[in-house]
Amino acid sequence: MRVLTVIAHPNRASFNYAILERFEIGLRAAGHEVRRRDLHAPLFDPLLSGDELADLQRGEVAPAVREEQALLEWAEALVFVYPLWWLDRPAVLKGWCDRVFTHGFAFAYDENGVRGLLPHRKGLVLITAGGSEEEMELMGADSASILFPMVGGSLRFCGVEEVTGRVFHAVGSISDEARAELLDEVEEMGEAF
Repeated sequence: MRVLTVIAHPNRASFNYAILERFEIGLRAAGHEVRRRDLHAPLFDPLLSGDELADLQRGEVAPAVREEQALLEWAEALVFVYPLWWLDRPAVLKGWCDRVFTHGFAFAYDENGVRGLLPHRKGLVLITAGGSEEEMELMGADSASILFPMVGGSLRFCGVEEVTGRVFHAVGSISDEARAELLDEVEEMGEAF
């Protein structure tokens, strides 16, 4: 399967990158073809300007957005890796969704309501969080609500039906041994994807 991985973290030495790299090792071991889109290299401009929005309403897509859409057209499956910032995606990923998942490309409306247009067979969302699961739940942010903006609000809305996700809690405070175990698990997830 052709798998596009998308990472939204500005630090290549981050645990997010370690997760991505181990997941990709697992994907390749299982025979998948992998392409990576690092939204910070080159930096994707997350700002949907008023002029661009007006162009989109006329059916005109910016060249930079069309390049991103070409990556989506290549892929059969999508994997997103990012940190939880302010209980949501980093701005660069939110802006990527705003600009790339355009009407007529990723979704459309008809007499029955919204219709997702992305043909991808499956999607996976991997999120790192600094807080423990218990801390997050005390704030009303269980894993399902943390995953919803990307899993339900973006991918399922745009037609990707088989979407799963995982939140890795307290990544800044777990032991090196626990990190190693987590990375082994992530590699196995890639092999089983």
